[in-house]
Amino acid sequence: MALETTVFTFKISVPFAEWAKGFDSPEAEQMHKAKGITPLYRGVSKDDPESVVVIHQGEEGAALKMFEGARPIAEASGHIWESTVITSYLPG
Repeated sequence: MALETTVFTFKISVPFAEWAKGFDSPEAEQMHKAKGITPLYRGVSKDDPESVVVIHQGEEGAALKMFEGARPIAEASGHIWESTVITSYLPG
């Protein structure tokens, strides 16, 4: 399988620092590791404090599969599920 970079953009309902605590938690780190996914970047829009971007890298389809299974955890952290836009990239 190919290495895929997946970009998630979405809105949050809590301050970014609060959302980031969950994303940076040991439990999230363990989940990423178990799924073979490397978080490359996470940040908040400088123009909109409710807009977040997360970039993951892993085997093709792995980040999307993990995301689909993590809805309760994501929503509990303040992630507004319906706002999510996912774009995936393969090496050229």
